Amino acid sequence: MIIGYARVSTEDQNLDGQIDALKAAGAERIFADKITGTARSRPELDRLLDQLRQGDVIIVTKYDRLARSLRDLLDIVDTIQAQGAGFRSLAEDIDTTTPSGRLVFHVFASIAQFERERISERTKEGLEAARKRGRVGGRPPALSAAQKVEVRRMRDDELRPLSEIAQLFRISAKTVRRA
Repeated sequence: MIIGYARVSTEDQNLDGQIDALKAAGAERIFADKITGTARSRPELDRLLDQLRQGDVIIVTKYDRLARSLRDLLDIVDTIQAQGAGFRSLAEDIDTTTPSGRLVFHVFASIAQFERERISERTKEGLEAARKRGRVGGRPPALSAAQKVEVRRMRDDELRPLSEIAQLFRISAKTVRRA
């Protein structure tokens, strides 16, 4: 049996394009998750793997729909192959039911992992360069320096409760405590 697997990362993304492509490729059954690929437990993928039988072939539109890291991808494909099933990725034209397909699979998976690591490195380098130029990331402070002084004055001099001060400044009591 040809079994399709589709995944999008968030609830507001649409699975229709993947499902149409899987049906066109001959998928008789399709499992679909709306969850990040980095999540270790994906209910529909887990269900698919539990129901897998010898001779089945799992197809995906792109292999990053199955896993986000090389380690996870290799682990999942090993699980599939241990059950006597195969794996196909439509976009990369990978078919692990053949020796050459297995070779291509491992090469593509390695390249994808390398690219993800390079993106991560470039992001870290960019953040470090921004820090050196004096740019600080993150959320802006809830209170200005002058507001912090006023919060302390209200608490110490007027003995107002933290909850009242928080309500006046429209912030949490925890933010008042930190100030």
